[in-house]
Amino acid sequence: MAPVKRKSATETQSTRPEKKLKSAPTQASRLSVVREEGPAFPRGGASVLTPLEHKQIQIQAARDVLFEQNTGKKSTKRDFEDEENEDDEVGGADATLAAGRRKPRSKNKKGKESGILEEPSIRIEGLGYKRLVPGSMVFGQVSRINRYDIALTLPNNLTGYIPLTSISDKVTEAVEALAADEGSSEVSADEAKGKEVDLKTLFSPGQYLRAYVSSTHDATSSGGKGKKRIELSINPRQANSGLKRVDLVVNSMVQATVASVEDHGLIMNLGLEDATIRGFMSSKELGQNIDHLKVEEGTVFLCLVTGLSANGNIIKLSADTRKAGNIKRSNYLTDAPTVDSFLPGTAVELLVAEVTPSGIVGKVMGLLDVTADLIHSGAAASGKSLEKKYTTGSKIRGRIICTFPMASEKKLGISLLDHVVNLRPPKPTGLAEDVSPTDVLPISTIVQEARVAKVEPGVGLFVDVGVKGVRGFVHISRVADGMTKTLSESIGPYKLGSVHRGRIIDYNPMDGMFLVSLEQKIIDMPFLRLEDVQVGQIVKGTVEKLVINAAGIGGVLVNLAEGITGLAPEMHLADVHLQHPEKRFKEGSSVTARVLSTNPEKRQLRLTLKKALVNSDGEIWKSYDNLAVGMQAPGTLVNILSSGAVVQFYGSVRGFLPVSEMSESYIQDPKQHFRVGQVVNVHIVSIDAAERRMRVSCRDPSLFGAAQQKALQELSPGGTVSGLVSEKTNDEIVVELDHSGLKAGLPIEHLGDESARKCLSLANRIRVGQTLQDLLVLDKQEAKRLIRLTSKPSLIKAAKAGKLLKAFEDVVQGTEVVGFVRNITLTGVFVQFAGGLTGLLLKNHLPDEAIRLPDFGMRRNQSVLARVLSIDYGQQRFLLTQKITTTQETTKLKESGAPLSAVRDLSNPADGVSSSLDDFTLGKLTKAKIVSVKETQMNVQLADNVQGRIDVSEVFDNWEEIKDRKHPLKIFRPKQILPVRILGVHDSRNHRFLPITHTGKAPVFELSAKSSHQREGEIDILTLDKVQVGSKWLVFVNNIADDCVWVNLSPNVRGRIRAMDVSEDVSLLTDLSKNFPVGSALRARVVNVDVTSNRLDLSARPASSSHSLALEDLSKGMVLPGRVTKVTERQMMVQLSEDLSGAVHLVDLADDYSASNPAAYQKNQVVRVCIKNIDVPNKRLVLSTRPSKVLSSSLPVKDPDIDSISQLKVNDVMRGFIKNVADTGIFVSLASNVTAFVRISDLSDSFIKDWKTNLEVDQLVKGKITEIDPILNHILMNLKQSVMDKDYKAPLTYADIQVGQTVTGKVRKVEDFGVFIVIDDSANVSGLCHRSEVAEQRVADVRKLYEEGDTVKAKVLNVDLEKRRISFGLKASYFTTDEEDSDNESDGEVAGEIGGVTFASSSNAETEDDDMDREDIDLADVPDIDSDEKGMSDDDIDGDVAAIEDVDVTSDDVQGLSTGGFDWSGGVMDHDMRDVQSDTDGEISQPKKKKRRRAEIKIDRTGDLDANGPQSVADFERLLLGQPDSSYLWVSYMAFQLQLSEVTKARDIAERAIKSINVRDVGQKLNVWVALLNLENTYGSDESVEEVFKRACQYNDAQEVHERLTSIYIQSGKNQKADDLFQSMIKKFSQDPKVWLNYATFLCDTLSAPDRARALLPRAMQSLPKYNHLDLTSKFAHLEFRSGNGDAERGRTIFEGLLTTFPRRLDLWNVLLDLEIREGDKERIRSIFGRVTSSKLKARKAKYFFKRWLEYEEKEGDAKSCENVKARAGEYVRQQESDKQQE
Repeated sequence: MAPVKRKSATETQSTRPEKKLKSAPTQASRLSVVREEGPAFPRGGASVLTPLEHKQIQIQAARDVLFEQNTGKKSTKRDFEDEENEDDEVGGADATLAAGRRKPRSKNKKGKESGILEEPSIRIEGLGYKRLVPGSMVFGQVSRINRYDIALTLPNNLTGYIPLTSISDKVTEAVEALAADEGSSEVSADEAKGKEVDLKTLFSPGQYLRAYVSSTHDATSSGGKGKKRIELSINPRQANSGLKRVDLVVNSMVQATVASVEDHGLIMNLGLEDATIRGFMSSKELGQNIDHLKVEEGTVFLCLVTGLSANGNIIKLSADTRKAGNIKRSNYLTDAPTVDSFLPGTAVELLVAEVTPSGIVGKVMGLLDVTADLIHSGAAASGKSLEKKYTTGSKIRGRIICTFPMASEKKLGISLLDHVVNLRPPKPTGLAEDVSPTDVLPISTIVQEARVAKVEPGVGLFVDVGVKGVRGFVHISRVADGMTKTLSESIGPYKLGSVHRGRIIDYNPMDGMFLVSLEQKIIDMPFLRLEDVQVGQIVKGTVEKLVINAAGIGGVLVNLAEGITGLAPEMHLADVHLQHPEKRFKEGSSVTARVLSTNPEKRQLRLTLKKALVNSDGEIWKSYDNLAVGMQAPGTLVNILSSGAVVQFYGSVRGFLPVSEMSESYIQDPKQHFRVGQVVNVHIVSIDAAERRMRVSCRDPSLFGAAQQKALQELSPGGTVSGLVSEKTNDEIVVELDHSGLKAGLPIEHLGDESARKCLSLANRIRVGQTLQDLLVLDKQEAKRLIRLTSKPSLIKAAKAGKLLKAFEDVVQGTEVVGFVRNITLTGVFVQFAGGLTGLLLKNHLPDEAIRLPDFGMRRNQSVLARVLSIDYGQQRFLLTQKITTTQETTKLKESGAPLSAVRDLSNPADGVSSSLDDFTLGKLTKAKIVSVKETQMNVQLADNVQGRIDVSEVFDNWEEIKDRKHPLKIFRPKQILPVRILGVHDSRNHRFLPITHTGKAPVFELSAKSSHQREGEIDILTLDKVQVGSKWLVFVNNIADDCVWVNLSPNVRGRIRAMDVSEDVSLLTDLSKNFPVGSALRARVVNVDVTSNRLDLSARPASSSHSLALEDLSKGMVLPGRVTKVTERQMMVQLSEDLSGAVHLVDLADDYSASNPAAYQKNQVVRVCIKNIDVPNKRLVLSTRPSKVLSSSLPVKDPDIDSISQLKVNDVMRGFIKNVADTGIFVSLASNVTAFVRISDLSDSFIKDWKTNLEVDQLVKGKITEIDPILNHILMNLKQSVMDKDYKAPLTYADIQVGQTVTGKVRKVEDFGVFIVIDDSANVSGLCHRSEVAEQRVADVRKLYEEGDTVKAKVLNVDLEKRRISFGLKASYFTTDEEDSDNESDGEVAGEIGGVTFASSSNAETEDDDMDREDIDLADVPDIDSDEKGMSDDDIDGDVAAIEDVDVTSDDVQGLSTGGFDWSGGVMDHDMRDVQSDTDGEISQPKKKKRRRAEIKIDRTGDLDANGPQSVADFERLLLGQPDSSYLWVSYMAFQLQLSEVTKARDIAERAIKSINVRDVGQKLNVWVALLNLENTYGSDESVEEVFKRACQYNDAQEVHERLTSIYIQSGKNQKADDLFQSMIKKFSQDPKVWLNYATFLCDTLSAPDRARALLPRAMQSLPKYNHLDLTSKFAHLEFRSGNGDAERGRTIFEGLLTTFPRRLDLWNVLLDLEIREGDKERIRSIFGRVTSSKLKARKAKYFFKRWLEYEEKEGDAKSCENVKARAGEYVRQQESDKQQE
């Protein structure tokens, strides 16, 4: 933007009224009095002016003010000017986001002659990255809270980051303590997690803070563009730097951190140098809805100073933004002793000195210059001219937002924006307070119409994006994809009023402005942020790189968009385990993935490439809240245990798959049947969303039918059954129960009460098919469908007598009970009864003789007779005893027939009055003590061991008494005493209460706590027959079913509310469990009462809207809520009322048919539907869930909704779903009532032999309408691409093929006489390449060169259109260029030529290795080797290099090669290209009768391959013809054969290689031997490995072969064989220290046998020469430190012994220091440094160690330790000087 020039005297006068112009003097205009009040004094308050100058300034200021008040004119007289203002360089106004420009020097000569000089103008500078320097202070707003830092939004589209250690001293101390605890092994993981600093509890988004700039730097990533990063600190010590006691005045802003939390407020730390000054913030000054007791220490607030104590040591603070932001009348700084009070965040009043189009300049209190740039002056947001809004001399209020430390004179940046001034978040105009701009227009949204509202040339555009009150800014670099140099308001594509398409890329709450990009590449990007990626979404990306870890390939990084990269872990690369992922996923290749999980906070994105998950149509499980029992979906096994497996789904959803649910058959070890990474289809068995737990099953749910389910529900513990033995195992007998078919388990030890041997004897007599009678049901688990039986006579007898415990209510103190041992611990025995009920028999309550026995003389499942000792009703636990105690007296009293009152006395009654259980009669008013509070009831005690319950329906009399509607009983606490009234006795079996006469052994009283019942009088017990239709009731949710909610009106009156009638708000119906949890209160109206069937129907909707819908009430286009009742692949059924339901077809599911997926909906899900069609006679409804129908008609529609055939036109391109596949064609559904027909001939441009296999019902197809018959209602459609696509290219035919044309194709068939080739992109056009045209030489067997499917390039030799025959040629000479023809003089004249050596075609060429007849070689014109090298052209050299590069080891283009699952090199083979390039020229032996010079054979030019590398046997044979000594080619050839499962051929190739490679190339031969060893190790037997190993040792270095084989064994996991081989090596090669060290490393690291490794050292000392002892010993000591199984203390001991023997070996000291520094023990490290420096060292070596010690202390120590090192060094120098003087 061009600089704004200062108006000249003439211009200034011309803008005033004419009367003032005449009266104005002719003298040049002066600046406003604001500029003449004097310069800002230096920081700290001290002035540089003399007292006389101060006096002159005050007189002139007073005179100017009086003159302006009286006349309205400015004073033109200047009595005083500062010499510093005489510089005529005037600063121009800055653009908002660009650096300011200087104004040109004034050319007013008249002004200069008169001696009047204008003072420099204050530059309007916007805050930018370059102006932010360490020491700057800025005002910002918290935008994002990360795990380790906080993002603070700054003015002018800047963002800074606050590290964890720059928040407050308290937080820093907590971080340091956490770091110290991580190094301590005594701290558990739970304790460490509890101490972790959670920034989200300390800060909230939108919070305003003052920040201190710590540093600015470019965080340049590798290979990427550098990003500017601003490091900030909000620690009050930095944020309040410069503040002193005198600066803390009322209405100033100060940053403070919470030092401690007190009862009435917070003690605040201001971070000032004067530690006596503290702050106090009352609990009422924190703001709305903030509990000061929940505020954590270390929290930082920007506070308003509201007052000071008498001595000034206590500063009263307020963090209430409503108070601090209210500056209309007060709360702005009106008095400041020094300029240090003016810090960012402070509200001030300024006097406008100058108004320009780009900002405002003003003065605060006549002292301080402030500027507001284009954005923060409000010009950019409002679009109004600043000159019209503000006038010079007016006073306005704003808030300081930044400082400019680098400015020549002190000035501050200020903001006049309403939300900054008032300290509130910005919001769009006309919307609610809690609606933010990003709620209206989220980031990444594409704006279709962005209208240019303001143009800043050279800066950017301000656009209207459709949100009233919030504009967008487009930087000039984001206007277009290319470079835009300038912008104009009047011309060009971006002039005022022009409309463009853009995308929201960010939002700055400080500027209150969207950041917009008009670049097409940004608009086309699928994602801008990680937050845009949805879990479960299918995405496309490119492979960025492979992740390598210690185990190999750890995953693949996939780039989805710029800056968005996801990781596909190794287990998610494919459905099967890939041995070589690098061959499938190459850098830059495209892949399709599905998003597994996202973590924007950690910037993590996990993907899966498994086809089973990517192509799955199953529902995405990404939240526990949306899951229900019975739902099915695929998942991935991430961990397999002996008890089951962990199944991972999407997001953080995981489920446990028990081993019993893995299959219908028995599975002993899950690892034998499943593997980690396997995809399994499971269904939910049970789920607890609150606990985030879920159990799943792989078993077929259809095998367990409704009849069996009902039988399982009716089966109750304690009952007797009979069944047929169906299976026997070592542990239990499987019994199939009669009449139900249920399978139950009968443990062997439950066959009798006798010993385990007796039970086993009984089991041996039981046969499969035998019927067992009188079996007792011990327990059942409906979720797992498990039933446990027993045949113990003692338990069966107790059950028939009614004494078997089945529920906790059956437990009576003092009674004898029969059970069996469930578990035995050191402290006691757990005894189990029926129904899973368990009691504890403590050790001290066992017989004395049993205590001394192992396991107390008991075994699991042993029968036990005990007595109930005590009962804990609160914890639902009871204790047992086998000792005779005084409690038996009560039992004896009952058995003797004594009065019952003798055992019904009460202990500690809650009312303090009742004495006997008989006192509790119906209607009695008493008191109860709360034991526990549940969701639907309170468990209470009337006295010790006298229990009661208060149902939630018996607590409240009316709706107003309930404070928390979701949790009504939350107001009650345990041990609270309540007045109650007895209603009856609770029956736990039927969940109702009985009359008071039905008191059992341990009665549980039904009580009422309603205030209306606490008065004397009769109680009217509510029953179902008293409920009237239309009456209103206060009800409480008791249970939630799929289609309804069960509620309680009273403890014994229960009703149901249909899911659609629970609430008028449809959004609440999507999750009933969350919005209406069990126990929540509702107001309901009775709809229907049926006493005979005991049914009560209610509705919680208003009477006006809850009437049942009828067919006549519906109309087309009506939008209603409905419940999904059935989902199929073709449609879903939606129920609108009890009697109305309709279907939603595929074509009515979505506006884009690609998104039509019925599986996306769940049964019982509530959806909004639109009535599309009503068939009254047939009572049928057609519904639609299209968003354009149910939400807004303005939404985009890709596939239009067609109501009738009249809406279609010929040539319309439509999409639809295949409705039926007939013999004559297919029927395509275009709408629910519109179907088109496609003939077979119109299906595809190409011939499809079996066309039905490529089509299926419900498949989405696209075609063009070719014919419409409205009368017959027929539509004809064409799916051919040539009909729909104008640019369609027809496939090649025989007529298109020309002689001489070069084509590509694939081998269709190989015969003895030639090869049949099909031309690519043709209509199945094929031809023959005769055997004579396959190669330059004669080919005996074509099958050795080509196979079916090979890709070839051929030349057309002849075309016969009549017979439809084509002849091809594959000779290399057909494809050579003219340049190559000129280099080869006699090319084409002979059968084959390679590098000047001519080969004639001969019948003797048909040998195994394609040897040629040497007698036909013409060497007459062959130059010698030297001349050949010198005469070789550059093209020849390039050709040779290219031929070699075709088989480059590191090339990514070589395909089709597989290493067969192992490393060919044995871990040490070095693939160096020199091996490939060396000795590539083979030699041809000459016949003895012809003494001719040998010719050098160059690389076979005819064997050059394409960029894909060798793809067939022929390719390898041609390459080996030119490079017979290349081990890489031979090994690759072997790998190729292994890929085809040709192990025998791979062995043969290895044998050929060993024979063919020159005997001098020892390294090349060794590589082949190692590859052969690898092959035999993987595919062969131990004998074959041993045979190859012996042969390899004969022809190679034996030690080298031994080392290679041990490496192969270790890599393949055959550690025992490696151990045996190592033991052999230390005997054969005992003189090599490396062998001993390698064996020790193997033992220590791989076998985890450090003791064996240590035992090698003495043996090695005996075998090795003495000069090797020191080095080997130190390496063994080093191994103790390095290995995870080593002992560092043992390593220190070894080093100490070496240093004692060799104290002057400084290398040992250095190694020990390195190891100890790695260990991190500071005291031990300092001790070693002290020892080595105290020894007698030369000056140079001593200097080295002292320098290293000092560097260590500077890094790890403190100042004191550094001084200690320096003192020691000084002492050493003085000692050395003293020694020299003595000498």
